[in-house]
Amino acid sequence: MTITTYAGDRPMMRIRFGDPGLGTAAPPMVISQARVEARLRERLAELGVRPEWGLALVEARQDTTGVTATLGDGRTVRARWMVGCDGTGSTVRTQAGIGFPGVKVSERFLLLDGRLEGEPALDRSGTSGWAHAEGVLGAMPMPGDQWRLLAYDAAFTVDKPSEEQIAERMRRILPERTGLPGLRLGEVTWASLFRVHRRLAEAYRAGRILLAGDAAHVHAPFGGQGMLTGLGDAENLAWKLALVIQGRAEAALLDTYQAERRPLATAVLRGSTAATKVNIAAGPLGRFLRDQVLMRIFSQAWIQRWTTYTTSQLWVSYRRGPLGKTLAGRVIGRRGGKLRPGDRVPDLDCERGDGSRTRLHTELRGAWAVLGHGTGTDAAFQVARRRLGERVVQLRASGSGNGPALLVRPDGHLACQGGPAEVTRWLDGALG
Repeated sequence: MTITTYAGDRPMMRIRFGDPGLGTAAPPMVISQARVEARLRERLAELGVRPEWGLALVEARQDTTGVTATLGDGRTVRARWMVGCDGTGSTVRTQAGIGFPGVKVSERFLLLDGRLEGEPALDRSGTSGWAHAEGVLGAMPMPGDQWRLLAYDAAFTVDKPSEEQIAERMRRILPERTGLPGLRLGEVTWASLFRVHRRLAEAYRAGRILLAGDAAHVHAPFGGQGMLTGLGDAENLAWKLALVIQGRAEAALLDTYQAERRPLATAVLRGSTAATKVNIAAGPLGRFLRDQVLMRIFSQAWIQRWTTYTTSQLWVSYRRGPLGKTLAGRVIGRRGGKLRPGDRVPDLDCERGDGSRTRLHTELRGAWAVLGHGTGTDAAFQVARRRLGERVVQLRASGSGNGPALLVRPDGHLACQGGPAEVTRWLDGALG
């Protein structure tokens, strides 16, 4: 897949995802967020959970043993913990008294899904973008002959526009910014005005209340990392909260959630802000730097490798966090190019106990994994099972070797490596 940036009908830069010659990351999955949300709801149903839509949180009061939530229909719900995943206007965050500093409203973007008609037809094998004095315009192919269009439009000042108003505005600026007078916007299935917020919660936890996703951080859409960051929050917090609820870990384990995830949100916020400033450069100097300097820099293969790898978030490591070290502060494991605690473990080819083939990430799904060849693997597995419960699987890495066992966290990151003594030491330090 390519991202091609134009000035009118003249290509200025191409970034190629999944190009073997450039060694870039695998092609991205282009999928509607609505489909992702639908699959999450299906998974909740499989687990016996049914969300209650349209039911507001009015108040959240916490004490030493739990949180009492007052709902919009007058009911109260008592829980040991509360997690706010309620977006940028989070009521949970407000009730917890957690600050959310930053820029509330800065840039305004038009977003819509619809069909493109006329000539010339855009290439559906990649994303197209146009650098224009009035603002950037992007077109991303979506399933079902649809296109996702995004346009920066500071001149569109309607505060709460209807979908039809947004569509009409996009119909006017589409040929202007692309330089393609024959290109037209047809049927529109969804449209929205997106205001860029740049904010980061001062804390991810206040007592028994925690935050995740947009309730904790919000940034510009460039790079498409918003959903990735939010899902990463959820998978990091879930296994920690589960251990605390089960009584297998002290509540202090939850403090490692902020320690591991907030630095990533800070980096994403910084990167998306820089990308926004480049893309919406309005002055002649800014446009010159973008179109004549940065475009040429980003045409370099090594820059494209760095860009695709960064936006994939496959590089995320927690080795500098509190769970990447022992209580004494000494890093467990090998240095150099080897995996270290906190690093993301690749989706390795493995074997189950019965000899059947599988993949590491397939076996995780909320479970821990002990992966290895050596004689100490069985003993390490028994230690992990005693401390962590039944949701621990033992796997054998495909191929030959006799290295240390790997204890892999449910979120796919390495907890520690070694025999039963190393696993015991890590669990003692992490769980308390």
